[in-house]
Amino acid sequence: MSRTLRFTTDSAGYRLDRFLTERCGGLSRSYIQRLIAEGRVTVDGAAAAAASRLGPGRHVSVTIPDPAVGEPAAEEIALNVVYQDSDILVIDKAAGMTTHPAPGRRTGTLANAVLGLHPGLRGIGGTLRPGIVHRLDKDTSGLMVVAKSHEAHASLSSQLKARRFEKVYQALVHGNLSPDRAVIEGPIGRDPRNRKRMAVVADGRAAVTGYSVLDRPGGYSLVEARPVTGRTHQIRVHLASVGHPLVGDTLYGRAEPDLGRHFLHAHRLGFEHPSTGETVEFSSEMPFELRAFLNRQ
Repeated sequence: MSRTLRFTTDSAGYRLDRFLTERCGGLSRSYIQRLIAEGRVTVDGAAAAAASRLGPGRHVSVTIPDPAVGEPAAEEIALNVVYQDSDILVIDKAAGMTTHPAPGRRTGTLANAVLGLHPGLRGIGGTLRPGIVHRLDKDTSGLMVVAKSHEAHASLSSQLKARRFEKVYQALVHGNLSPDRAVIEGPIGRDPRNRKRMAVVADGRAAVTGYSVLDRPGGYSLVEARPVTGRTHQIRVHLASVGHPLVGDTLYGRAEPDLGRHFLHAHRLGFEHPSTGETVEFSSEMPFELRAFLNRQ
């Protein structure tokens, strides 16, 4: 299945890709260009190049395919957008939302929500994770950046790989974490005793997490964590490996009935803007349920 949009030009001089970007609300220029390259756009019934100049009275048709099997569908899901421009979308993700579809969960993810907000992001950086550069665990809240073009995705992915992202998390752990400031180094891989978990294992991938203790309320330690690498569950695994699991972490610690999620929030995010090269930084306040739990201690 697919849908076809038809337009008649009313002025001269427009490039075909620019004309469709302005007329097809929500579709990015890079996505329009992909449709043109795939032959899904015609001008007066014939294929045309993205750079073709249009004259008045030309009939333009664009066929937009439905998502392929396995691709996330666009859904209207409310997102807390912190910032956006033509290159990036910065989102403050709520706890409970999965980043992208996985077996058993095809709807209600951040990927579905992003496509609902900007359909043109489909295909950027891959079909399953439209524009998504990095991920947060389902019950981790906080800041994520999404690329709105192939060029932005390439830039951000390169920065992430080169460890040039600044990522700062707020975490509450059991016990009195000591020393007050340290770096945890331990290779992380699949736990051989439980394939649903990660663990510090000899044949794992190198992983480094810096931390500093901010406060020690009522038998807990409030921590600022700075992951240098980006392994799955890294902060959770590293803190648990030194005997101080996150509060509410049912996978690496124990449930907390008064919280209902693990206490981990992506508080600050910084990187180089893909177009300007300037360093940009965003911050997110600790969510209400985390602050409320902390204030009760």
